[in-house]
Amino acid sequence: MPGKPVKTPGPDHPITITPTAGRVVVKVAGLTIADSDAALTLQEAGYAPVQYLPRAHVDMAQLARTAHATYCPYKGDCSYFSIAAGGERSRNAVWSYEAPHAAVAAIGSYLAFYPDRVDSIEIVRS
Repeated sequence: MPGKPVKTPGPDHPITITPTAGRVVVKVAGLTIADSDAALTLQEAGYAPVQYLPRAHVDMAQLARTAHATYCPYKGDCSYFSIAAGGERSRNAVWSYEAPHAAVAAIGSYLAFYPDRVDSIEIVRS
């Protein structure tokens, strides 16, 4: 069985990762699920920017790992978590590249949230 394809970001599919200017706060059902002043913004090709937050800044007790998994040839294997407080809407609401490809190593073990599966992802700028 052939291995999974690995692609490197470049001019045809750029990916940049930069520190987020400000604090990122994620809320679900009135709970603050994450609050970080060390988030990273990942901008990939023509997609909307995504905030990746360090696990240490996420209330992991609110998350439950699921069996759902995907693969991105640019980033690697992706695992998912649901947020119980958000009910069915927050199923597989959180994802993580726990061992990403070298080109995006900075997001290793960080978590990202689907905006439509949480109440808010706010960037608070000082």
